[in-house]
Amino acid sequence: MCLFMCAIITRALFLYVSLMSVWRVTSVKKDLNYWLLTILFLPLLEEMIITLRSPKGKDYKWFSPAIFLFLISIIPSIWILELNYQQDKVNILQCKKLNSWENVFNVITLNNTLGNLTYQNYLKNFNLALTNVCSSDWIMALHQSLLLLLIVGKWLLSLGGGLTRDELSQLLLIFVGTAADILEFTSETLSDVKEKSPQMVYIILAVWTWSMLQFPLHLAVVNSKPDNDGEQGAQEGSFLSKHSVEIWCIMAALFIQDGPFLVVRLIVMTYFNVYHQMLMSFAVKNFLVVILNLYRLVLICQESRSRAVPCV
Repeated sequence: MCLFMCAIITRALFLYVSLMSVWRVTSVKKDLNYWLLTILFLPLLEEMIITLRSPKGKDYKWFSPAIFLFLISIIPSIWILELNYQQDKVNILQCKKLNSWENVFNVITLNNTLGNLTYQNYLKNFNLALTNVCSSDWIMALHQSLLLLLIVGKWLLSLGGGLTRDELSQLLLIFVGTAADILEFTSETLSDVKEKSPQMVYIILAVWTWSMLQFPLHLAVVNSKPDNDGEQGAQEGSFLSKHSVEIWCIMAALFIQDGPFLVVRLIVMTYFNVYHQMLMSFAVKNFLVVILNLYRLVLICQESRSRAVPCV
């Protein structure tokens, strides 16, 4: 029963945050046709029904369909909001910033001067208050909610099995570090180029989307154990079997996260002539990660050759 409730709660949270993102898009664009983005919720709903009908309703070992479908349902809305924010600078000073607890409470509780309100009027005023929140705060909240739900959702989804406790704890720690890097990349890098190159905004969002594809995969902690039957085929495959986790982590750093992040930051610093200490420090961090992973890959290959095992 507990696993059943975790499966429902997790997917309900996924759908709720995705629905809020679509609502924000329709509010910003002032076009009800954007409600058609909710069509992207259908695969997630279908996956939830199929999972709940299964005997255990557990997540898969190598891949999480629920997280992948959640990304599909929310990423298009975030793209639209980001592009709209970069292009539309009207009424930015008139919006309500969530830069203090007082402002946050004013949005939640509306205003004490409103007096007694009916339920319908309260919803209308609450909707108006949310609409007037600054676009930058809305976008940041969606980014934060997305990454937080990916971590908490993976934790709840894996309670039904698929990963061992040790593998799950390692995976969640990796998720936390990855989420922090991705959040910094989108917030800082987009703010550096938002008024200088619309084309660069597309590139940054594309790299961000590409980096998010790490979350549905569990290859960073799941390792296939080689068969100990003494057969030659098992010995030939022992390199990939032994180092599959390390190789995946290296490839993810080089081609999915730190490598692309480094390229984008170098372009921002050289082509757009943008420099500040945070940008430089994160670029250096990405460079060190790339170099250390290349060094680790060389060591792994040298070790395999010393054992007369082909490095494939």
